[in-house]
Amino acid sequence: QVQLVESGGGLVQPGGSLRLSCAPSEDIGYIVSMGWYRQAPGKQRELVAIISDSSTTNYADSVKGRFTISRDNAKGRVYLQMNSLKPEDTAVYYCSARARRAGGLYYQNYWGQGTQVTVSS
Repeated sequence: QVQLVESGGGLVQPGGSLRLSCAPSEDIGYIVSMGWYRQAPGKQRELVAIISDSSTTNYADSVKGRFTISRDNAKGRVYLQMNSLKPEDTAVYYCSARARRAGGLYYQNYWGQGTQVTVSS
């Protein structure tokens, strides 16, 4: 089963930075969009940032000006640079991708297993 593989999570102090990275475990075809979601304990999963195949980006209001999403189309990889981290950013961060395989008719959504980000002193 195809998975998105995330890396870069960990423990960081408030005000610190982390960079998350994600890539498919195998070729999933044409990737129209990639994004990052997060889920804190007791809360619903929420969109953090998303980037299209034309590099159009969209961010949650809570992370605007602090987080930057980018992608490497050649490698099918997406990144999330997180600066000025706050304790309320603590959550499991999930990578997502929407893609269509060569010759396929439909787009499919793919998810990673999540990486923990903890912001604490």
